[in-house]
Amino acid sequence: MTQVLSAPPSATVLASAPRRFLPVLPVIALVAMLALPVSADGGGTIADAVSGLVVVCCALRLVRGRRRPLSPTAAVVLGLPVVGVAVAAAGAATAGVGAEGLVRYLQIFVLVPAAVLLLIRDRRDARLVAWSLVGLALWQGAIGVHQFVTGTGASYQGEMIRAVGTFGPTDVMGMAAVVAFGLMCALGLALGSGPARQRTVAAVCALALVVPLALSFSRGAWIATAVACGVQLVLAGMRRAVQVFAAVFAASVVLVGGLGVGSAMLQERISSITQVADAPDQSVTDRYTMWTAAVDMWSGRPMTGVGLKGFPEYRDGHASLALSSGSDTDGAGAGFHRQPLLSPHNMYLLILSEQGLLGLLALAGSWLALLALGLRRLFRARRSAAGPEGAEGLGGSGGLDCALVACGLLVWQLVDFVYADIGGPSTVLTALVLGFAAWWALADQGVGERADGRADEGAGRR
Repeated sequence: MTQVLSAPPSATVLASAPRRFLPVLPVIALVAMLALPVSADGGGTIADAVSGLVVVCCALRLVRGRRRPLSPTAAVVLGLPVVGVAVAAAGAATAGVGAEGLVRYLQIFVLVPAAVLLLIRDRRDARLVAWSLVGLALWQGAIGVHQFVTGTGASYQGEMIRAVGTFGPTDVMGMAAVVAFGLMCALGLALGSGPARQRTVAAVCALALVVPLALSFSRGAWIATAVACGVQLVLAGMRRAVQVFAAVFAASVVLVGGLGVGSAMLQERISSITQVADAPDQSVTDRYTMWTAAVDMWSGRPMTGVGLKGFPEYRDGHASLALSSGSDTDGAGAGFHRQPLLSPHNMYLLILSEQGLLGLLALAGSWLALLALGLRRLFRARRSAAGPEGAEGLGGSGGLDCALVACGLLVWQLVDFVYADIGGPSTVLTALVLGFAAWWALADQGVGERADGRADEGAGRR
């Protein structure tokens, strides 16, 4: 009698792993492209091209599977921004400018988020995306720390010490955003109810990423990170939040107050956050001057704004003389450059000035809907995690870690939009963040992960 030999279950799982994660690999590739150096001449980037590839791969997968692309709710929430953007594109100075702005807004706020939503099929895919963001943050953060230590970073107060990673001095917010996204992912994974080893590694990564975030000298990123971390801790449980807050406060008192850890420049940068009316620096003056100019533009055309990409054209006619001609950038492998101030550095005011109330309600309404739906499902995940089987009914984590990551990323982005807007190579990560949040908030409910470790087919299952 011939004996039939079968491969062990572990070998079968390992052999099927590449195929199992194949649909989400375009999203991982998009994250990986942001680890590459960025050209200083501006324009499109490799990451922008890969974001288009993500959309194409999603479309091919939908055609091949003959599935309905989005649920009615998801279609409404993700399609809402199209209304305001289309009207504002029609009111642009020229048809070419309007078309360029329309494509960019659809890329960042509609097409790529929808593709990410559909390519992430379950919690395993979501965790892979989250860990890839952590890996990218560690890479960029390590480069940033090296720049600070060796004096090869971007210029800050006359010294080449500002950590900017591979993004260069023209996109000083790029590394800060990447590191903050990685920190949000690591903290969410650490606060979840996954394996102890995974949570420990995630907590260590989160602590390590605090250093490059501090060395970015980005006040907006600091504020957004503090708010988002606080929200994640509270959502994970009030008792744990109180313990962590107490530990952080004690460590801060010992390190800063007792041992004097922290450079004078870092302490000065932190204190400058509150110096809005009392001797603000020129960057603060420029920012508030542009905010005032954006509001003045909106008051002239309250419903539709001045048109897509119209802020630079109308800026000088609405800004006061306190506005400087631009900001100086230098270092990090690039020469001195005078960078013009072409946006208000506030996404909400940029939308309000260029798209009016119609555009702001459409875009902000879409984001708030994602946040509300995401929080609702997070509370369901918390109740599930407290159940007798520990969560998914299959011995998993109930998706609480994925929920914390999704909500933390979205909260960070919405807070950061008060101090920043779209622009620069790192902007495609904004689309990915919105897509991740949309997956958690809008994807159809399902088992998502079977007891044998495989994933059920079907887009968006958690």
